[in-house]
Amino acid sequence: MSTINTHHRDDAQRDAGIYVAIVYHSGYGHTARQAEAVGEGVWQSGGATPVLLSVDEAQHRWDELHAAHAIIFGAPTYLGAASASFKAFQEATSKVMMAEGYRWKDKIAAGFTNSGARSGDKLSTLLQMVLFAAQHGMHWVCLDLPPANNSTTGSEDDLNRLGFWIGAAAQSNTDEGPDRAPPEADLATARRLGERVARVTRDFVRGRNLAGT
Repeated sequence: MSTINTHHRDDAQRDAGIYVAIVYHSGYGHTARQAEAVGEGVWQSGGATPVLLSVDEAQHRWDELHAAHAIIFGAPTYLGAASASFKAFQEATSKVMMAEGYRWKDKIAAGFTNSGARSGDKLSTLLQMVLFAAQHGMHWVCLDLPPANNSTTGSEDDLNRLGFWIGAAAQSNTDEGPDRAPPEADLATARRLGERVARVTRDFVRGRNLAGT
């Protein structure tokens, strides 16, 4: 299985064989930055190895997705829903994974999304991802952060500054490229999601191994 290769530190303590796939679509590069941050969080956890795949790549690498212990889904929110390219990936899984016996059953799942507006109906996209994971029999992992930047002591630099629980949300100004948006707070929130999914996945896999199932 190929893995994200943007990190080069020694991983002697990393759990061997635990993989977290990150499958995403990005129309303008902003959601790709968010996906990379999720991967960094997985890596920094020390408990798993991230595998970063665009939706186009993923549809040629089903075996790698089947072998992954967790899959984190990511898409921009366009007009209150996930992008058409991400939807096409979702629909492709029906024949490849569902029809062959729920091949993703009991994998860990999570999600993230980005839009130009602060709200932008991103909740709709995340709910679509939750339902998609449920249809595959997966276990959804939420974001373990309280809502932030909602008082006079809050800041735009706070983690989860947009106040989402189901997954990681980001906002990118429409007149800024991916070199400037989304802001660091949203990327840090994405890293937190990646770290949490890696930790949950590691514990899940260890528990299964101890139970002998």
